Amino acid sequence: MFAEPSLTHRREDGLDVPLLIWRFPEPLLAVSSAVLGGGAGPREWLVNASVSMSYARPDPDAHLAALAVDLGLTGPGVGMLTGVDVADVVAADDDGVRVHATVGLGAPIQAASSAAGFDHQPGTINIVAWVPQRLGDGALINMVATVTEAKAQALRDLGLAATGTATDAVCVLCPLTGTAAPYGGPRSRWGAPLARAVHRATLEGGTANLSTGRSWSGRTSI
Repeated sequence: MFAEPSLTHRREDGLDVPLLIWRFPEPLLAVSSAVLGGGAGPREWLVNASVSMSYARPDPDAHLAALAVDLGLTGPGVGMLTGVDVADVVAADDDGVRVHATVGLGAPIQAASSAAGFDHQPGTINIVAWVPQRLGDGALINMVATVTEAKAQALRDLGLAATGTATDAVCVLCPLTGTAAPYGGPRSRWGAPLARAVHRATLEGGTANLSTGRSWSGRTSI
């Protein structure tokens, strides 16, 4: 059973800043594009932390690693950042798949664009997905593509001329052991429910974000 995240806060620059923590009861196999703990392999925890839309640290991996130490997290884990309030996380289930999404749409982009230069604005759509069967190596990678396709479909359904933001992150998790599922595309056994859950969570989170137009820093000050 996939662990649910807990909501807590850290004190930074005179503010209580929200973050979500997943503490896995046992190590899970992960594939992730996150700045901390990206790649594939066993992971024991995951953090999704809110930051200001003006966030511009050149070392977000070091920042997240320090947060993990402060939270008492040990072993390999995954760290993500977003410009929205992670308390607004949206969860969706479909046929055993569980998805959590924080949907920040402050800086949407088209992936194929004439724009040049590195854009690190932290609007950010972060998606964490749990699949209850061990995935083969190819299927694990394909699941990241399936998540991305479903996210882009949701953005289209929101009426946005965008495929995401420049800083989106994905993490797909599954058991470390068991018979490996060979496929992860959007019509595979686990890819199909994953795509539906990601689409639903992104659509719901995006609708809420567009209706308020608020980033985390525009919502909470202490």
